[in-house]
Amino acid sequence: MNSAKAVVAASYGGPEVLEVREVEVPAPGPGEVTIEVRAAGVNPVDYKLFSGARGADPDALPLPVGLEVAGVLSAIGPETEIASGGGAVGDEVVAFRVSGGYRSSLTAPAADVFAKPATLDFPAAANLLLVGGTAADMLRVVPAQSGTTVVVHAASGAVGVSLLQQLAPSDVRVIGTASPANFDEVRRFGGEPVAYGDGLEGRLRELAPEGFDAAYDCVGTDEAVDVSLALVDRDRLVTIAAAPRAAAEGFEVVGASRPDSTAFRDSNRAALLAMAADGKLVVPVSRTFPLDEAAAALSFLAEGHPGGKLALIP
Repeated sequence: MNSAKAVVAASYGGPEVLEVREVEVPAPGPGEVTIEVRAAGVNPVDYKLFSGARGADPDALPLPVGLEVAGVLSAIGPETEIASGGGAVGDEVVAFRVSGGYRSSLTAPAADVFAKPATLDFPAAANLLLVGGTAADMLRVVPAQSGTTVVVHAASGAVGVSLLQQLAPSDVRVIGTASPANFDEVRRFGGEPVAYGDGLEGRLRELAPEGFDAAYDCVGTDEAVDVSLALVDRDRLVTIAAAPRAAAEGFEVVGASRPDSTAFRDSNRAALLAMAADGKLVVPVSRTFPLDEAAAALSFLAEGHPGGKLALIP
């Protein structure tokens, strides 16, 4: 049994509760592989899970942190293939959903491990599947109709950027809200940018007098929800961040609270990887941090404007 450096939450709270510890890495059994982690994706859900907002069971401590990684296979269990088929020591892979991805090495179910697209480096690959699956799930629940116009709120954010790219092959006009500083990012991925803030509904109606068919809320603000409800029918609005309002007002929400969301996201991983392999899905990464600086990375992410995805490098 080998050891690895791992980031864990020693208690519930903010990033300050994170500690770097030496942990054992068990040899892979049947249906398992061991990955030498080259990059770990950093996501808002990572700190939500140890914040206490979703439960604070003391028996679960120390809590592993991190759900997706990219790296190299270092060991393979008996009679085991990864999810995309085959697999040999030295192969570059991505894995999602794992438990405790903030570490230098981990053993994980082979069913959650896929060949890494050569088009993506390790930091980008480690950030592909969670946001990509979230965006795809929004389109599952509220499909975009050919020939229509839709609005994407927070279009320059991580989920918004993936959503723009997944909409790109379709005959759909996409108008995306963003700050003026991020307009070029929206345009880069095929969207038409519009500034959020006072008067947003009027600006959207002026840009699309024919109306909107659907709204995809990637930010969860009252402004995004209120404007969307003014523009589209409730069954054509989906959010990832305004669950209380969705429950109260009867529009769609996707996420961990929906078993069908989890099942779909797992089933859709291969499709996202295929898009990335074809060069049709990229992941802008704004910054990497050493694994030891996981708390700093999550603090930076929590500020709300990282300018792209973040990755930890062991």
